[in-house]
Amino acid sequence: MTTNAAADTAAPDTLLHALFQAALGAVVADTRLPAALPEPPKGRTVVIGAGKAAAAMAKVVEDHWPGPLTGLVVTRYDHDLPTERIEVVQASHPVPDAAGQDAAKRILALVQGLTADDLVLCLISGGGSALLALPAPGVSLDDKRAVAKALLKSGADIAEMNCVRKHLSAIKGGRLAAAAHPARVVSLLVSDVPGDDPSVIASGPTVPDPTSFADARAILAKYGITPPPGVAAHLERGADETPKPGDPRLAGAVTTIIATPQDALDAAAAVARERGYAPVILGDLEGEARDVAKVHAGIARQIARHGQPAPAPAVLLSGGETTVTVRGSGRGGRNVEFLLALAVALDGHPGIHAAAFDTDGIDGTEDNAGALLRPDTLARAAALGLDAKAHLANNDGYGFFQALGDLIVTGPTRTNVNDFRVILVDRAAGPPVS
Repeated sequence: MTTNAAADTAAPDTLLHALFQAALGAVVADTRLPAALPEPPKGRTVVIGAGKAAAAMAKVVEDHWPGPLTGLVVTRYDHDLPTERIEVVQASHPVPDAAGQDAAKRILALVQGLTADDLVLCLISGGGSALLALPAPGVSLDDKRAVAKALLKSGADIAEMNCVRKHLSAIKGGRLAAAAHPARVVSLLVSDVPGDDPSVIASGPTVPDPTSFADARAILAKYGITPPPGVAAHLERGADETPKPGDPRLAGAVTTIIATPQDALDAAAAVARERGYAPVILGDLEGEARDVAKVHAGIARQIARHGQPAPAPAVLLSGGETTVTVRGSGRGGRNVEFLLALAVALDGHPGIHAAAFDTDGIDGTEDNAGALLRPDTLARAAALGLDAKAHLANNDGYGFFQALGDLIVTGPTRTNVNDFRVILVDRAAGPPVS
């Protein structure tokens, strides 16, 4: 461990980047997947998958699988990697497109007609809900797109969004595993949801679904979303419910979560300790990004003023998935919204630096992973004529941090354990604790 003096002189930006890189390194496919691979079957091995990490996971399977295999995975545009035996298809996220619909049809066809001697190896990560876009009978792709856009703007959390998605799908909510019966289904998951619930991750295509059509209708009503007529009729009929816990078609399915948000937080905490900072892990959180920011600001000030819950220098770490109820016309994802609200709440407090990233490298639908916040952020913004509160009201965190040159662009990381937030509280942030 370094000394406190060394911690005081460490460059905050460098440390923020180091913590993010440590978090990413702990949850990439190369690190997590090889040890989780099952034994080869007597029969065929069919690899399928969906998500932002799907191509990277497929590449690792190819590199480590001892026998023959075939397969198809679908990932987000610009997230592909070269493979030899497993085809990689790219499609749209977060709003589905025809490429995702075609890939989902082909994946569903690949798992049908198999025997009990065959293995379906399913590689699932965040983003799979939009990428496996196979509408239920009577629902069009345009219908699904309209509902997806409305949910994204509504402030609904990921579990609520995926409940609706499952009940508009012919492949999610356990339907993919049911179609593969009687083959053995082994699913390896990278979790991007608070609580790591397999039925929520990518809308649970290979696990039983505890939610119902009634739940989906209630969620749309809760957020005042009027669905297209085809969607409304499908949800009202409530026919062909998703496979539920205890369904015999899913009885032999095995699901393993190979990487979680907690893995990323633990890795960052270890680096913080090495640099002389006390890590405080707040966990994977949900809620409006600007409200979560206010809570983080309060904890950071408590550390600075009173040395609680840890003495400075300290690092606050949190993950999970916040939401943004879009009311303005600006650009920006959850993480820049969080940082902009944090800047307003901290109001230039000395000695506090922060960063927030989406671990997939894409904050919302923009080209940045996140951004940096420094004690002088508001002062620099004012010098440029930028009003932080006005930008926040317009949901324009991207424009705010872009003007300051503080956006962080990584490109696709090919993993996804959702948001990663870090706040450094140095000794300069407050009086020494006696």
